[in-house]
Amino acid sequence: MRKVERLLKILGAGFINKIWRFGAGARLFGLTLISSGESFRRFRLTVREVYFTGVLSLIIILVSAFFVGMVLALQGYHTLQRYGSSEAIGVLVALALVRELGPVVTALLFAGRAGTAITAEIGLMKATEQLSAMEMMAVSPISRVIAPRFWAGVIAMPILATLFTMMGILGGYMVAVPLIGVDAGAFWSQMQANVDWEYDILNGVFKSVVFGIACTMIALFEGYDAPPTAEGVSRATTRTVVTSSLAVLALDFILTAFMLG
Repeated sequence: MRKVERLLKILGAGFINKIWRFGAGARLFGLTLISSGESFRRFRLTVREVYFTGVLSLIIILVSAFFVGMVLALQGYHTLQRYGSSEAIGVLVALALVRELGPVVTALLFAGRAGTAITAEIGLMKATEQLSAMEMMAVSPISRVIAPRFWAGVIAMPILATLFTMMGILGGYMVAVPLIGVDAGAFWSQMQANVDWEYDILNGVFKSVVFGIACTMIALFEGYDAPPTAEGVSRATTRTVVTSSLAVLALDFILTAFMLG
């Protein structure tokens, strides 16, 4: 009986802790939105963070997208060839990237590269009492540190997802046309005829915006909530990657279900 009671206490404490952290994250999100005026009045702060989170992530985004597009073209050609539809390989590559792989893979790479860096930076600022020093000087850490990074992530994610999709399509073209021998005109014409602006492209952009909000907010909260120790910052960085990845996959399922009706 005592073992069962102890187990229930452990499970209850863990559940309460998760609820508390979710509430604290929602509170931080609300405070970030309220304090966002500083990010737009001093937009150079946001631009600097866009460079840090977006531009410095370009290499891994573009290289990954090129190889993803190449793999999609190879796998798609061998599947479509069985049904005599190899000319539709451009549609397969474009729709897979625009609808799913572009926003999702970009968000996962963003969480792994920029999200961890944001968490570590804010965690170290907390450990070295820089955030406390800002409060002592009547400077809000949320408006000065959190909000610019939040809006930088929201701005950078759709741009990175768009570049990922474009580079992935280029990778698919390089495999399908010069390597496999698919007609270039058929590759592009099929793509243009079957990719819809509103249903495919705008939905993909909307997904990337939602993923940008989720990944950036998780990274900011984990850094802001991290214990001010080296071990605490390390664990917060790990939680950022794990939580962001799970959140992206769960949100992708929910958004796809709504978009497909």
